Amino acid sequence: MAMTRSELREKIMIILYQLDVYTSGNISYDVEEVIKENMPIASEFVKDIVFGVVTYKEKIDELANKHMLDWTIDRLDKSGAAILRMAIYELMYTETPEVVVINEAVELAKKYCDDAVRKIINAVLDRIIKE
Repeated sequence: MAMTRSELREKIMIILYQLDVYTSGNISYDVEEVIKENMPIASEFVKDIVFGVVTYKEKIDELANKHMLDWTIDRLDKSGAAILRMAIYELMYTETPEVVVINEAVELAKKYCDDAVRKIINAVLDRIIKE
């Protein structure tokens, strides 16, 4: 059964969260295997975004930190950081309309983050698109 883009983004957030946990715990992992564990069927969309975020993580984090006021992405909870990284990657490196990226990120943040993190994610993405 095909998944919606929203459902795929939720899977991507979970995968990015997992990679972050592994990295901070010095646990070795294979990105392909982590994707396979979380995805019943292969999805190019998921692979593209996960590998994109992993590849450009430093640039993404720099951009996020530049647009946060007195805060840094590594101070966000891992769910919030995963959502923000995915959204920034989508804004910067894909053709997804900005309004869709922001709406999807905010909806995920409503589900997985507290209100303060949701507001930070929304504000950072808003500042990036206005730049």
